[in-house]
Amino acid sequence: MVNNKDSFFRGLFLIAAIYDLILGILFFFFYKPVYAYFNIALPTYPMYLQMAAAFVMAMGVGYYFIYRNLYRNIDLVKLGIVYKLVYSGLTSYFYFANLANITFFWFAIFDAIFLFLFVWFLVYAKKDGRYLKWG
Repeated sequence: MVNNKDSFFRGLFLIAAIYDLILGILFFFFYKPVYAYFNIALPTYPMYLQMAAAFVMAMGVGYYFIYRNLYRNIDLVKLGIVYKLVYSGLTSYFYFANLANITFFWFAIFDAIFLFLFVWFLVYAKKDGRYLKWG
């Protein structure tokens, strides 16, 4: 039986999936108009941007798998935590060092919120007893 918190967390991972899929698609296929809109200089080598965007899309697929089955895919939650921690941490560092546009800092803020919520899910899953192994 699914309880209200499970429904909340399933919705969270569906939102995370949609968010990362949309961002990944935008930055993979439409990075030129996106960069122009935010007045960001185009990268010298778009391949690096597109590889990162493809990774963001892949993470979106992973969040969709979590949405489909929270407990079977708990290791993907851990991977998502690492991803959100790395992105929000590095982007914040570069923003405060005046090396990144504020647009990317906003994404870092959203990812930090997701990070907090993903950790909350792991704590909940362990307390709930349906996921007993952290390894």
